[in-house]
Amino acid sequence: MSPICRLVCLVAALLLAAGSAKAQQIPDPEDDDEVAPAAESAPAAPKPAPRNLPRQDLTASLLYEFLLAEIAAQRGSPAQAAQTYVDLAKKTRDPRVAQRAVQVANFARTPHLALQAAQVWHQVEPDSAQAMQTLVQLLVSQKRADEAEAIIARLMGANPALTPNLFMQLGRLLSGNPNPAASLRLVQRLAARHPKLAQARFAVAQAAATAGEDNTAMAEVRAAAALRPDWELPAIFEAQLLQPRAPAEAARRLADFLEKNPAAREARMTYARVLASDKRMPEARAEFEKIIARNPEDTDAINALGLLALQVKDYPVAESNMKRLLELGHRDPDSVRYTLGQIAEERKDWPGAMQWYKTVQRGELVMPARMRTANAIARQGRLEEARSFLRSVHADPEQKVQLLIAESQLLREAQQHRESFDLLGDALKLTPDQPDLLYDQALTAEKLERYDVMEGNLLRLIRVKPELAHAYNALGYSFADRNVRLPEAKKLIEKALELAPEDYYIIDSMGWVLYRMGDLKGAAEQLRRAWNGRPDGEIGAHYGEVLWVLGERQEARRIWQEAHKLAPENETLLKTLKRFAP
Repeated sequence: MSPICRLVCLVAALLLAAGSAKAQQIPDPEDDDEVAPAAESAPAAPKPAPRNLPRQDLTASLLYEFLLAEIAAQRGSPAQAAQTYVDLAKKTRDPRVAQRAVQVANFARTPHLALQAAQVWHQVEPDSAQAMQTLVQLLVSQKRADEAEAIIARLMGANPALTPNLFMQLGRLLSGNPNPAASLRLVQRLAARHPKLAQARFAVAQAAATAGEDNTAMAEVRAAAALRPDWELPAIFEAQLLQPRAPAEAARRLADFLEKNPAAREARMTYARVLASDKRMPEARAEFEKIIARNPEDTDAINALGLLALQVKDYPVAESNMKRLLELGHRDPDSVRYTLGQIAEERKDWPGAMQWYKTVQRGELVMPARMRTANAIARQGRLEEARSFLRSVHADPEQKVQLLIAESQLLREAQQHRESFDLLGDALKLTPDQPDLLYDQALTAEKLERYDVMEGNLLRLIRVKPELAHAYNALGYSFADRNVRLPEAKKLIEKALELAPEDYYIIDSMGWVLYRMGDLKGAAEQLRRAWNGRPDGEIGAHYGEVLWVLGERQEARRIWQEAHKLAPENETLLKTLKRFAP
């Protein structure tokens, strides 16, 4: 069919379709739950009324305008198409045309036109839930939330049986508001009309959390739970609010809920994850196993259990769960195969790892799988074969940079730092501002004690990508580790923390520079936070050293032992152990 014929068919569908169309039903909150899939089931919607379709002749003038709009859209002039469609919506007063105008205006990124079209749509179909929702979203995104309140109230008034679900959708409806405090006030006013409705109190809790009003959020989510004690969403959301500052209390809240509601699957999944994040691995594993016992084909729980087992190095359990996922037809089989490759690597089964990585053929894991394949080849003493493999991988220019960096890392791991340095240097001659190459060569230069090159690369990288936290951190840490230019090092690491405040490696750097500057208490506090957030060989080496110097030698030995189990080959850790615990 020619493009013109398709356009004529579209116009006919818009203006000449006979009969009434089904009104859009309010989506179930399960489709848009910001906390977890909701267990709510929407009551049956009232029978939709026929659409208010005007009797409209398809005149030559109208046909010309429709064709003009669609041709403009197809030929890269979406703004012109949007304006034409909005004019047509105003002229025809046809809700289908207005709806199409909203779509085209949104595509054209002309929100003022989208709002005009939505207003026409609402005027001609005042009882349409979809029209009201669309208008609310556009008003909110354009900082006119107060105008949206009356429409939301009308939407609830027109659909009282659906009011609970509408409250559950408010987070989505108001998500475009750049002023979350205004959204909170709006939800509070709406909820005040329904003080005994659990969903209304829950909506206030969500809006309060988005606005940073944690105390209000906690009070409202507890009020929702009191109104519906068997509803799992408030229990989950309360635990999420508690977890950052009181993980044990978050776990207790969920445990109490599950004692009374043992079949609450989402609450149990959340409970298991809270336990895992709090390093309570055996308890987390038991909860995942309870979920699987109830439903042996629960792929999310099987996947979580497999990943947890990998984390604690229980490789047989990790492998059996990942293979089970493949048997069940997991929605992302490549990620499962990639994980099976990692499990084989952890067991030093290099041929097995290569076989699994070979089966990863699509998506974003293809390139990491190829790089890990090269690593597995090199681990078998075949470095040149690994390098040749990387160079044979079909890749776009950006991927080729990553493959080259992977090759340089193989050389560094083989202690061939000079060759790695030269490889990266040759690449930088062609693309001197490539961020990844600058960073990787800086790390290699440090190994060769070419501190001038390292510093030059990192300063250049900071100019190229001033938002890259790790550039500041790498330079600051290098100064701290060499015990030079410590005030400058601290400023660099502070800048890195400003850009990435939750990065545990940067927190480790801050602890290390404070140690070098003689602030042992401050150093221990930062390093404890880094170690608790990410147990790692190098972080453990630093934390143990500070504890040792503070006189807490038994605790230092414990940390070093744990770090050695995690990373027995970590160079910094081995050097630290040689100095303090030979």
